[in-house]
Amino acid sequence: MPRSVLPLESLWVFHLIAETGSITGAAAAMKVTQPAVSRRVRELEAELGCALVRRSSNALRLTEAGERFARDLRDGFATLEAATRTVRAQDAPLRIRAYTTWALRWLIPRLPAFAKEHPGIEVEVSTSISPIDLAREGLDAAIRTAPINNPPAPAARRLQPVRIAPFAAPALAKGWKRGAALPGRLLGSTVRADDWRLWHQHAGMAAGAAPLLFESTTLAIQAALEGLGTVICPPVFVQEEVRAGRLKALAGEGVLAGDCYWLILPQGRIVPALQIFAEWLSREAIVEPGAASAPLRQRKTVGSGRRRAG
Repeated sequence: MPRSVLPLESLWVFHLIAETGSITGAAAAMKVTQPAVSRRVRELEAELGCALVRRSSNALRLTEAGERFARDLRDGFATLEAATRTVRAQDAPLRIRAYTTWALRWLIPRLPAFAKEHPGIEVEVSTSISPIDLAREGLDAAIRTAPINNPPAPAARRLQPVRIAPFAAPALAKGWKRGAALPGRLLGSTVRADDWRLWHQHAGMAAGAAPLLFESTTLAIQAALEGLGTVICPPVFVQEEVRAGRLKALAGEGVLAGDCYWLILPQGRIVPALQIFAEWLSREAIVEPGAASAPLRQRKTVGSGRRRAG
């Protein structure tokens, strides 16, 4: 290997330091210790013969040479990422990361229609609520929630706004009247722990007892189906259960929660298969029941717009 070619891992470590602004952030992204990151930087500086960072007791800043090097590395890694996507896309399926409930109850039921329309494109879905790094995790795209007017990444496309409404099993809801306290325990998920507060704020009701929160909205919905209480969730997630009479809607189409589902795409040019999938996903989001029946700015929104998962 030519002397001028530096270890790729060391270059990636310095790139992460520049992106996160700290050795701590780079170490967390690499899942290694801070001393290991510091050692890599010192080795890189020794190889280059110049300082890349200025260290102090409470801050870390890039030198002028470090700033230039970081810009060049950013462009270089973007080129590598694009080249990798292009080669991989020739045979491999699209790798999409999403939230568990959104994947199970929104995306996957629609995938057969996509496969019929585009038989040559396979879609592989994985789930997680962790922060997304498309290049590092080998992902083509991801779905995340963020405030309606604040995209979570530069190359993000807005899908549908998040709506929330209460639902309960018919036996539990029997005799319940609008305006009364909702029947049974309040059920929700830890990833959307604020939804009940937002709902009570919209309804002008006191919050009452703390809700019982599950790891995911999927588990909370199942608890409601079993008659444990009233679940708060997007109506589209339980439309089949409502049609089948296994859950009862207690407040119509619900209210906007202040955040939105976004499709996160790689920056720059994307491969044709991903472009086709992104356009299809956007069309599906538009035709979702209640998603486009009125301009967003005219609909009542509750909450602070902080980022939440689904």
